[in-house]
Amino acid sequence: MTELKVIDLKRRGLLLILSSPSGAGKSTLTRNLVREDRGIRLSISVTTRAKRPSEINGVHYHFIDSIPDFEEMRDRSDLLEWAQVHGNYYGTPRKPVEQALARGEDVMFDIDWQGTKQIVEKMRSDVVSVFILPPSMAELKARLERRAEDTPEVIARRLRNAREEIAQWGAYDYVLVNDDLDRTFGDLKAILAAERLRRERQVELGGFIDDLLAAPVE
Repeated sequence: MTELKVIDLKRRGLLLILSSPSGAGKSTLTRNLVREDRGIRLSISVTTRAKRPSEINGVHYHFIDSIPDFEEMRDRSDLLEWAQVHGNYYGTPRKPVEQALARGEDVMFDIDWQGTKQIVEKMRSDVVSVFILPPSMAELKARLERRAEDTPEVIARRLRNAREEIAQWGAYDYVLVNDDLDRTFGDLKAILAAERLRRERQVELGGFIDDLLAAPVE
């Protein structure tokens, strides 16, 4: 019996974006996927914020000291998305993302709907966007309280912001209700597996089909 040859066609990478209100489970899903799937890596943002003692430059963020340098990157369109938060700038450098996609690598983003909108405007065909919903507002509040990281005032503000964030669900490709973390994680992996197989991302498929049709049948 003839042994079949394994066909490994090169594909273009994709940008997997996860968004959710605080407490819905986005960060946990992101960490789990990056840890389990070696084919995807987390995007590293550039920021003008001062580095905390526990942070490593190039791992948690790319830290830059100069706001004018950041603004120059923004004005040159070197950033896929950017935002100003509490007086500090944050952004995603375009070049390393484009290089990763060309190598067939997938890049994951843990960002809000505003950053998602900016990336979609620039690279729509490469984006797979997923919005994570809580099962209820009561459960979202309970999760925030169980984290024990915020004051009651901060939790109340996060819940107010959550309503604005949830209202953006219609702009996303997929929407998952995170009522069970294991099931939601399984659904997320299924989305990634299917999107990796999209015809548009199979850059060597046309040549393979040409060879297939041209091959003689003995």
